[in-house]
Amino acid sequence: MSVVLGQVMKHVRLISRMAKATETDLVAAHEAGVLSQDEWAEMVQTCRRCEWAGACEGWLDAHDTAPCAPETCLNRARFAALRQRCAPDEKKFGGRDIRCATD
Repeated sequence: MSVVLGQVMKHVRLISRMAKATETDLVAAHEAGVLSQDEWAEMVQTCRRCEWAGACEGWLDAHDTAPCAPETCLNRARFAALRQRCAPDEKKFGGRDIRCATD
């Protein structure tokens, strides 16, 4: 069974928008050594093979901010972990330390 992957730049943008919506600072994660280039590339590849990616853009249009990526997002656990590891306490989702279910 072959998996059809989406266009790379579309998914780079979706990852960036989801990070912004969930207040996940990908640049800070990279600078802190928590997110490597390979891990970033894997997030994009994961997004590219996600069956829900077609609805992701609409979800992002409807959610300027959200405490967690939606349960349908294959990168949900990664966003939650990066946000928890990299955000200063006062920056965690508007000052609240939100824990996302990651299973």
